[in-house]
Amino acid sequence: MKNYLLIFSLCFVVSCTGKNDRPENILKPEKMQDVFWDYIRADVYASEYIKKDSTKNLDLENARLQNKIFKQHNITREDFDKSYTWYSNHKELMTTLMDSMIARKQREKTISKPIIKSL
Repeated sequence: MKNYLLIFSLCFVVSCTGKNDRPENILKPEKMQDVFWDYIRADVYASEYIKKDSTKNLDLENARLQNKIFKQHNITREDFDKSYTWYSNHKELMTTLMDSMIARKQREKTISKPIIKSL
């Protein structure tokens, strides 16, 4: 009887753990949002401005910007790549992450706008 109870308990625990539980080595959503936002901005900057400068190598400059971002956020490229892959494989979480990131940045932009009063 104890064996059945043990097996039932084990099956219950395994079935209750969500398939979307984030492993410890994956960046938390808030941190991933911050890093990914900067990552996207750097990519846009490289595509829009550095690409136009024929004296610079786009790939090298993009890698330099990315490394600067990783250093600023105290993570490694491997941390980011692993986390990005994990979130990409969990579409619902990636969608939530992206939606939250965009909404948060829009709020920050709205809050930081100076209020101009008419005289």
